[in-house]
Parts: sequence; structure tokens; C-alpha cells
Amino acid sequence: MTNTDQGTVRSEDAFDVARAHAWLVRQVEGLSGAAPDVAQFTGGASNLTYQLSYPHLGTELILRRPPAGKKTGSGHDMAREYHLQRALKPVFPLVPTVRALCQDPGVIGTDFYVMDKVPGLILRGQLPHGMNLTPGEARSLSETFVDTLADLHQINPAAAGLAGLGKGEGYVRRQVEGWTHRYTQARTWNAPSFRRVTTWLARHQPEDAALCVVHNDWRLDNLVLDQETLRVAGVLDWELATLGDPLMDLGSALAYWVQADDSRMARAMRRQPSHLPGMLTRAELVERYCDRMGLPAGNWPFYEVFGLFRLAAIAQQIYYRYHHKQTRNPAFRNLWIAVNYLDHRCRSAIRRADGS
Repeated sequence: MTNTDQGTVRSEDAFDVARAHAWLVRQVEGLSGAAPDVAQFTGGASNLTYQLSYPHLGTELILRRPPAGKKTGSGHDMAREYHLQRALKPVFPLVPTVRALCQDPGVIGTDFYVMDKVPGLILRGQLPHGMNLTPGEARSLSETFVDTLADLHQINPAAAGLAGLGKGEGYVRRQVEGWTHRYTQARTWNAPSFRRVTTWLARHQPEDAALCVVHNDWRLDNLVLDQETLRVAGVLDWELATLGDPLMDLGSALAYWVQADDSRMARAMRRQPSHLPGMLTRAELVERYCDRMGLPAGNWPFYEVFGLFRLAAIAQQIYYRYHHKQTRNPAFRNLWIAVNYLDHRCRSAIRRADGS
């Protein structure tokens, strides 16, 4: 994680550092002395992430906790996220090493957990100052992006002790119904109904392609890269991981993948450097992934529309918190515009799929 990802802790996201430190000293071997310096990571929009720096020990830890305001089920379940990473780490080493879980609200007011910091580079919308990628390097990075997702999907859940993580068959149906409900619950007056989109998804949903560990938030800015090789050193943000359909995970990932030839609005929403010359297009990523996994790509329009709708629902949930003054983070002010644009994207994809 680079220093450019960090800022001072927002007042609404502050917590009692001394109390947290006193608890951590009793839980994490080797911690002692003064309370840490705390910085907040600015890239996320869901659970809150902080760096705890102990200069006198040469130690940096990461603390994760839920935000204030509207909660969305397992998406803010710290214990689930902690135990999932602990179980997955032995079979997928890119998972960070978790250190301690606190479920005592008397410490900082919410559950939280602490993990080791994964050193490396996180790519946001623009490359760091002074960094350039050749077309060949960009292509290799995009291949690594999709190949690492395939590696995750090829893990045997039972081998990781995660066979009971999900609800089994019917994942596609539950996702369509669940995100439709969550969007409806979070809708504000300035958001579209998405009725045509959700009706189309309900009518065209396929059977589950497979059942595997899915990350459910696979983006370049959730990957920590080795600064020299750009190979993946760690995978972050496991809050939504479960057992599910791998093509649904890919569809959700590619909803964030903005190409250089996308519309101006799409490019304005870009959060990762997927537009660089040499980067694989969404179609090329789908082809590479399906070839590697041995899965058919014939029903891709469904997964494309689902991914875009799910992204709209996530954005709307975040905007709901801003709209109802549960957060004053200015980064969320105009998310309603993105939600309207994603409705347009969904409708366009449906028209192409239906040949109309």
C-alpha cells in the first residue's frame, strides 16, 4: 500500500486509539509502548480501513471496521471476514495474515479486526507519479488480474474448510433476488427504478455454472502488487466473499473495467488504469478466463448486465448513507448520477442481447 492511499482520519470515522491500542497489546505478540500513529485509507467506500504505525517497533498493522449508518448484512460482518481469511490463507497465500478480532463494543464501539500490512503498490485511477507501463507491461498486468481470479476460483472450498460458507445451489437466483431487494430498499427519489433490468435478469438467469470461492469485489485496487514485478503480492477486501458462481464474480469484476473506447461518462467513473494501451478489453478478459476455467461464455450478456446492476446497487447503498446524512464524505455526493448512468448501460446491454 502506498502512502498516496492514506490521509488523516475523517472526524466521522475517528475511534479511541488509546483504547484500541490497550486491547491490541493484550492480543498481538510483540506490541508494546506508545499508542500507534493512525492514518485512514481513502480508496474504499464500504468498510473503513486504517493503518496503525508503531515506529518504535518497525511494525505496521491494518485495522478494519464497519462504517456508521446503514448496514448491509454480511458485508459488514467483521467476524465473518476475519474467519474467512484465516481459513483461506493456507490454500490461497495472497490473503493477508489476520492477527486479532475484537467483538467487544466497549473498545471502539464496533467490531473490528487487525491484520498484517501487505507491502506493495495499489493502483488507483491514475498511475503513481513517475510510473509508466509499456503496452506489453499493461497487457501482462491485465492477464495477471484475470488469471489470479481464476486461481482463486480453482480452489477446493472443502480443502480450506469453507464448504459451509455459502448456501449451495441457487446462487444466481439468490443474487438476482437479493440485489434487487437491496437496491429497492436503498432507492432515493433521484434514482431510477431499474424495473426493466431486474425483470430481464429474473427471466434470463441461467443455472449456476459452478460453485467455488468467489471474492465478489475483484478490482485492481483490491490487489497489492510487487513494485518491481507487478505480480500480485496480496488480495484485500474479503468482506463479500462467499461460495458462488465464478461467472457472476467475473461479471461483477468487469463492471469496473473501463476501456479506452468507453463513453466519456464511463471514463469519468474509472477507478483503475484499465484504459491503458495494451490492457485486455472486457471481451478478451472473458475469453481468457473462460478458456482457462473451461467454462462456456455463450450466456455472457446476463453476467454483464448483472455486474452493472450490482455495481449500481452498491453505489446506491453508499449514496443512501450520504443522502440521509449518515456520512458527509464528499466523494459520495454525486453517486446518484453514476447509478442513473449504469441503468442506461444495463438497458443498452439488454437491447444488444435481445437484438432490439
